[in-house]
Amino acid sequence: MERGLRGTTILAVRRGDGVAMAGDGQVTMGQAVALKHTARKVRRMYHGKIVAGFAGSTADAFTLFERFEAKLEEFRGNLLRSSVELAKEWRTDKYLRRLEAMLVVADAENIFVLTGTGDVIEPDDGVVGIGSGGSYALAAARALLRHSELPAKDIAEQAMHIAAELCVYTNDSLVLETIGS
Repeated sequence: MERGLRGTTILAVRRGDGVAMAGDGQVTMGQAVALKHTARKVRRMYHGKIVAGFAGSTADAFTLFERFEAKLEEFRGNLLRSSVELAKEWRTDKYLRRLEAMLVVADAENIFVLTGTGDVIEPDDGVVGIGSGGSYALAAARALLRHSELPAKDIAEQAMHIAAELCVYTNDSLVLETIGS
């Protein structure tokens, strides 16, 4: 059986001067998908100016959330600097290196994916999906971005519902946070 409780799908979409981030509510343990349906994997940080979401081990992600919040305070909400500093610490610290999670962090202008290998990745097209249903949500969001005029919030919501139809580890109990218009 897999180690611990796992989080699943996070999607972030930027359109115009707004960003939307959505996370499903399902938490699994091994092959059991009905363990929890209403987990909150997306949260606001730094006075509501930043949103962050996780996929992977729940306990590990909460540790990373705490560390990231501390970096945001240290660097006064500078998302890029906080992201780079967390990624450096995550890669070099013996304890943090063992954490099994990924983070997506965003403000009104930027979206970054943070990993334990020291990566700070900014998507070219302003959309990123992580977790077991991330590729489904990403594909749906890209199609909606190209073929509709929907705002980021609606794109994120619709794309997550599509991912929930395709991925057994993703449900449609969503938490959706927006920044900007």
